[in-house]
Amino acid sequence: MAKVYSFEGIVPVISPSAYVHPSVVVIGDVIIGEGCYIGAGAVMRGDFGRIELRRHANLQDNCVVHSLPDFDCIMDERSHIGHGAVVHGCHVGRDVLVGMNAVVLDRAVIGDYTMVAAMALVKMGWQVPPRVLVAGVPGKVMRELTDDDIKRKARGTDEYVQLAIRSKAGVHEASPRNAVETNRPRSRWV
Repeated sequence: MAKVYSFEGIVPVISPSAYVHPSVVVIGDVIIGEGCYIGAGAVMRGDFGRIELRRHANLQDNCVVHSLPDFDCIMDERSHIGHGAVVHGCHVGRDVLVGMNAVVLDRAVIGDYTMVAAMALVKMGWQVPPRVLVAGVPGKVMRELTDDDIKRKARGTDEYVQLAIRSKAGVHEASPRNAVETNRPRSRWV
């Protein structure tokens, strides 16, 4: 079970169907929806305001999410937050991809079906339109997304929805082996 802390009497809510890695830290006014996946080392700090990770969204390893007192931090349904991203007091729309090590700042609103490239910076207060690719520091709209781009992102999110299910059943604390066993099984992806 994740490290879960109340803050001033407000206790986080985690759907029983979500997978939250045991090393995740969840503090205060945080709501994790059904079928979500939260990877190792992520921190969701709802001490200033509310954070919501909605149905079938994923927050990958080492992400940091923080809220603002007057602006809920929302990652909408099927949002896909890449490894090491920082999401701070903003609204990430439905089916959005935030790439690895990207930063989304205060009061930014990212339109549905948008992709934010790895290492991009979404400036404070930016209203990012739907169905575009954002890249750079500071981020700029590079182009509109095609239907194929959106389908490819959807397949990636589907894999994380399945990973949440598989992780709930298949991740267990273990002691390492001293040597590689003969006929060692390989991780399979179906």
